[in-house]
Amino acid sequence: MTEPVSVVEVGPRDGLQNECAVLSTEVKLAFVRALAAAGLSRIEVAAFVRPDRVPAMANAAEVAAAANDVVPHASALVPNRRGLDGAIAAGLPSVAVFASATEGFAQANLGQSVDGSLTNFAEVVGQAKQAKLHVRGYISCAFDCPYDGVVDPGQVAAVVERLLGMGCDEIAISDTIGSAVPSTVNSVLSTCAASLPLSATALHLHDTRGAALSCVGTGLAAGVRTFDASAGGFGGCPFAPGAGGNLATEDLVQFLLMEGLDPGVDLEALASATDVVAEALDREPPSKVWRRLRGTSC
Repeated sequence: MTEPVSVVEVGPRDGLQNECAVLSTEVKLAFVRALAAAGLSRIEVAAFVRPDRVPAMANAAEVAAAANDVVPHASALVPNRRGLDGAIAAGLPSVAVFASATEGFAQANLGQSVDGSLTNFAEVVGQAKQAKLHVRGYISCAFDCPYDGVVDPGQVAAVVERLLGMGCDEIAISDTIGSAVPSTVNSVLSTCAASLPLSATALHLHDTRGAALSCVGTGLAAGVRTFDASAGGFGGCPFAPGAGGNLATEDLVQFLLMEGLDPGVDLEALASATDVVAEALDREPPSKVWRRLRGTSC
C-alpha cells in the first residue's frame, strides 16, 4: 500500500464521447490544460474514431495536436491504422486500442468478432511499437456485457494474453457498464494474474451502481496501482446500453488520500477543471466531491 498510485484521466475522451453536444476545440483544450495544471500527467485526450458514429470526437486531430504540448503523457484511442496515423501526426507518445471480452459487445462496438478485432489490433499495435509509442490495451466488458450477460473471467484472461502477446505495454481491465463489485474484480484479477503483471495492470471503472470505489479498494489490496477516472464523473458508452458515468476523478483522488495514498493531484484545481465542462454542458457533474467543494447537493 506504500507504492505510488497513478490516476489516468479519461475525461476528455471517455467523459465526453457519449455527449450529444460537440464541445469546441477551444473548450476541450481549456479542459485539458486545467487537468494538467491540477497535476494529472496521463490524460487520454481524444479518440480517432468515425465522427458519424461518435460525433463528440469529431475534432480529435486538433485537440490531440494541441494537447500534446501541455500534457506530459497524452494519449488517444485508435481503432485502426487510420486512427494510429492521426495520433502519430499529432505527435502523441501513447495510444490505446480497445478489445472486447465478449462477442456481443465486439460486434456492437467494432462490427467484428473478438478474434477478428484482435487480429486487426495486432497490426495496429505492431505499427505503434515500430513508431516507439506506448500502447495500452483496453478490455471492454470485463465483468458483464449488455448483450451477453455475465462474463467468464477466463474470457478476459484469454484477451489479456492476446494483447500482451502483440506488444501492449499496459492492460486496462474495464467495467464498461459499471456492474462490477469487489468479488468480481477479485475474481478477474486473480484469473489474469498468471499472465498479467500488476505493474502493467489498470482498472477502468464506471460507477453506474455506486460500487466503483469499493472496487478500487479491492484493486489496491490486490496490488493494482493504476486507476482510470473522469473529471466530474461524466461519461458513458454510446454502444453499451445502460452504461453510466465513469468513476469521478475527484471522488477517486479523495478516496486515495483517505487511504494515505497521494496521487499528486490538487483537488481544488481538479474541481476547477470540471467546472469548464460543467459550464459548457450546462449541468452539474455527478461527482460527490465536486458537489461538496462547490457547496451544492443536487
